Amino acid sequence: MMRRVVSIRNQYPWWKNALLIALVVVAIIYALPNLYPEDPAIQISTNSAAQVHATAELEQQVAEQLQAAKLSYQSIKIEDRDLWVRFDSTDVQLAAFDVLTQTLGDDWTVALNLVPSTPAWLAALGAKPMKQGLDLRGGVNFLLEVDFASVLTRQVEGLQRNATQTLREQRIRYAGVVQSQDGFGIVIRFRNAQDRDAAYSTLRSQYIQFIWDKETQEGRSVLEGKLSPSEINTIRQYTMDQTMSILRNRVNELGVGEAVVQQQGATRVAVDLPGIQDAARAKQILGGTATVEFRLVDYDNDPNAAQASGLVPFGSSLYKYNEQPILLRNQVILSGDSITSAQSTYDQKTAGPAVMIQLGGGGESLFTRTTRDNIGNLMAIVFVESKPQIKMVDGEEVRTSERMETVISVATIQGALAHSFQITGLRSTEEVRNLALLLRAGALPAAIYPVEERTIGPTLGKENIDRGIFSLQIGMLLVLLIMLVYYRMFGLVANVALVLNLVFLLAILSAIGATLTLPGIAGIVLTVGMAVDANVLIYERIREELRNGASPQAAIYAGYERAFATIVDANVTTLIVALILFAIGTGPVKGFAVTLSIGLLTSMLTAIAYTRATVNFIYGRRQVKRLSIGIRLPQAAV
Repeated sequence: MMRRVVSIRNQYPWWKNALLIALVVVAIIYALPNLYPEDPAIQISTNSAAQVHATAELEQQVAEQLQAAKLSYQSIKIEDRDLWVRFDSTDVQLAAFDVLTQTLGDDWTVALNLVPSTPAWLAALGAKPMKQGLDLRGGVNFLLEVDFASVLTRQVEGLQRNATQTLREQRIRYAGVVQSQDGFGIVIRFRNAQDRDAAYSTLRSQYIQFIWDKETQEGRSVLEGKLSPSEINTIRQYTMDQTMSILRNRVNELGVGEAVVQQQGATRVAVDLPGIQDAARAKQILGGTATVEFRLVDYDNDPNAAQASGLVPFGSSLYKYNEQPILLRNQVILSGDSITSAQSTYDQKTAGPAVMIQLGGGGESLFTRTTRDNIGNLMAIVFVESKPQIKMVDGEEVRTSERMETVISVATIQGALAHSFQITGLRSTEEVRNLALLLRAGALPAAIYPVEERTIGPTLGKENIDRGIFSLQIGMLLVLLIMLVYYRMFGLVANVALVLNLVFLLAILSAIGATLTLPGIAGIVLTVGMAVDANVLIYERIREELRNGASPQAAIYAGYERAFATIVDANVTTLIVALILFAIGTGPVKGFAVTLSIGLLTSMLTAIAYTRATVNFIYGRRQVKRLSIGIRLPQAAV
């Protein structure tokens, strides 16, 4: 009777074995996509959120350009509103990028990308390859220049308006005001020294961020105000901090893991997007300075006559909407600065895509009053984009910003609009999503110009990556050999569980969309040691029971049961440390913590449940005289 009881203890019920087998099958399916390499590709998308998607004409044009350049490609097709061209090698990809960038012009965004070659049947099951960081997979790197000069110009223009307003309020007369030659201040001319001295006393006390100097130029009394060096540095750093904050918000909206946004130098920002799947959209979103303006339609003038004559009435501007001319009042009754929230949704009446707007940034009173006074009239929404332009003038780069305005919606005002309303009439859900993202993430304080854009390889160098992978291979090989030599058959069981542990780890990282970095590989190497440690505790307990005279079946049972508490304690304490690293760490530290945490959980599953199931399959439900566990002891059959 005793033999039967002990034997049953070393045998899992059928449902538990079936569950373990099912988990292995699922893990293999979700880990399998990592074996398929990624194809170098070029992604071509529209260059404006207000434009249409890629067309068949574009597909034909791209194919003709590549054929003319004698560049071969795997496939070319339109997917998700963009045109994708796959290539066999990165050399051909880079050559095609240069050709298409020159031929397509500014109407289309051409971006380098990598696309998975996962079979369709795996993709249908939701299996995707694991994301990798820049140090493993590479990604997209943007080096952006912030147009700080325009920020200073706005500051000086604001000073000019405010200073002249202050002088008028104080009844101090001045003859004129112009910007200083260096662009960092203003020069106010006066008819006499008394007015200049009075203005000096007033402005010096109210505008302390400027340095004021009384001077005489060409026999006339002038007062010059310049931004102080400390104020310029303060404005510069504030602009850079605000730019990086908004870029981080936009990166988060893109869903990019392990992204890095950091300042380089005085006016440059580096953005690293590892494992990016939509580089073209990232390029649009990061550099977009888009906003919207709400304007009333001009009913007093004929837009067709204005278009035919070329004479636009004073106080209005001529636009096109649905290929038809339309006149809009120049007065902006609401701007994007007043928007605090923007979410993509669907209009309940038309079932079309829409953007739900929440106000709270100021200017709501004018908007509410204007819409209340114009119920039944048309109001247009103008999408405004500032696109950076870089031109060569006399051998030097001159950076400017081109303002592009597009009417995206014209609707009848049904009632006074307050703090919440919808933007309707947009053409597609993609257009709605991009507009909502830009408005929600915030407008950049200054235009940014792309200094460099490149798809980069490992940041730590290929040699370091090879060493990282080599260390994992060597570590695995040594552990497998030591376990096999020292514990024989039980060591082989532990080795199989160790391989399963890696399969589970890769499957979970792929399924949750985690980003693997070089520190993450270090976490995997550490996980290998932790997983074997659990088996060592179990096997040493079994060997101890055998030395104490226990039967093989009793030793197996006691080894797993009594070592379980010790294994849990050791793994839980390590898991707590990993969670703390994840909570307070950033970048590579988080990558290490993620792989370590998941690896600890999977190692407990494989080192305990799967090795126990395998040992039960080998030794359970039969009489055993000796266990192949690396020791020789006279043992009675049980």
